[in-house]
Amino acid sequence: MTKYLLGVDIGTGSSKGVLIEADTGTVFAQASIMHGVSLPYPGWVEQDAEEIWWGEFVQITRELLQDSEVNPLDILGVGVSGIGPCVLPVDEDFNPLRPAILYGIDTRATAEVDQYLFELGEEEVFRRSGSSLDSSSLAPKILWLANNEPDVYDNARWFLTSQNFIVARLTGKASIDNYSASTYSPIIEVENHQWIDETTAGINPIDKLPQKYWTTEIIGGVTPNAAQITGLTQGTPVIAGTIDAAAEAVSIGNSQVGETMGMFASSNSIIALTDNYTRSKTFWGLNWLFPNQFAVVGGMATVGSMTKWFLENIFKPSPDMPDENPYAQMTEFLNMSNPGANNLVALPYFEGERTPVNDPIAKGAFFGLTLRHTQADLYRALLESVGYGIRHNLEKLAQEGIQVNLINAVGGGSKNLGWMQIISDIAEVEVRVPQGVSGAAYGDAILAGIGIGLYKDASQAKIWDQDALHLTPSHTDSERYQRLYRVYRSLYHQTKNLLPLLK
Repeated sequence: MTKYLLGVDIGTGSSKGVLIEADTGTVFAQASIMHGVSLPYPGWVEQDAEEIWWGEFVQITRELLQDSEVNPLDILGVGVSGIGPCVLPVDEDFNPLRPAILYGIDTRATAEVDQYLFELGEEEVFRRSGSSLDSSSLAPKILWLANNEPDVYDNARWFLTSQNFIVARLTGKASIDNYSASTYSPIIEVENHQWIDETTAGINPIDKLPQKYWTTEIIGGVTPNAAQITGLTQGTPVIAGTIDAAAEAVSIGNSQVGETMGMFASSNSIIALTDNYTRSKTFWGLNWLFPNQFAVVGGMATVGSMTKWFLENIFKPSPDMPDENPYAQMTEFLNMSNPGANNLVALPYFEGERTPVNDPIAKGAFFGLTLRHTQADLYRALLESVGYGIRHNLEKLAQEGIQVNLINAVGGGSKNLGWMQIISDIAEVEVRVPQGVSGAAYGDAILAGIGIGLYKDASQAKIWDQDALHLTPSHTDSERYQRLYRVYRSLYHQTKNLLPLLK
């Protein structure tokens, strides 16, 4: 009798779930739900954990079971991933005390970053965490709660992130995977993956942080209450799970040292696997999902979210364009503008930037606009700006001793092969685009399979996908892109002193 694995991912813009056949990796059923984020104040980006995270997990799980007619007894394990790093304060019964504070796109805790740096010193922060402190770090956001919402801070039993909230609801146990825990700088020593049990910056949240596990460790079985709510069988094993970008990497078999994943979703993540811990003031050196493996992680704050902005605010389809979904129509714009977007350069810093700029107040821009530019030029300039941003990241990684020659591309943006070719051309790197099944939910299912001992490691995904496309750089426009890249690199530095005036 066929057995199955359940994987569910809660992303920034949607939740997705899959049931895969455990012996073949074939997707037997899938479901998705679109959602958004809340922007209550400038610099704030939040989500309702009860309605979106847990509510959509339940909805997706029930839909998968109903549509597939799979017997819940035949599901061998559950894996969950989510956006991260995020901060969600919950009480002892795992009820959220406020909306979740999202990852680096939420920049409210800049004063708390400064507070930590003032009280501890930049070098002490770096010694502890091996990375610089920025808007992606979770400890400053916890400190923000202590400073600004003390009742929430005091009443919080646990500070969880997205997937661990769902795991807690399923198992009744608070946990966090070591990869996610690595983002709690500066209250964790990443290299030794240990919480720092001392008072820093006036707070000591250590007793509010859960026990750490490796991603594929089984936290527990589905509780009777969770079984009734979700339709799953009581006792079904649930692993610790991880952040969505890591699950994406697993989904394409990105498992060996030297491999690099590029996720092109609402934001971008770059994950390079290493066998030694890397300290960096530009990127984040993190524990990977398994013992004795590490990762160097970077990423751009806005990628797919820019195309969504363009769709909602700029895009007007031509009458002669095929009547398709709007994203497919926009893709046609790549054929209506020239490489270099007719000498138009965009800065993709629409919600600040993470690496390598690390500036939460950075802003987006179009430079070189004339009356001759079209919406097709604007769209192409946005896509090319991601290529310039990837090139900037890869150059900085090389300076850290990490040479990237190939990117395994995943995420919704990777389906736009024209965009992936632009990135290959500008960044001068081979881009591999899997043609088999990929995505964080699929990676979650594989991780669950590893957790129950069914698979040896994440390379199982490569065995199932032998048809990946390999895009290599075209040097036809390399001189033009090189010239415009110099403009791109100069724009931010030439204008950053003006950014405070835009507050």
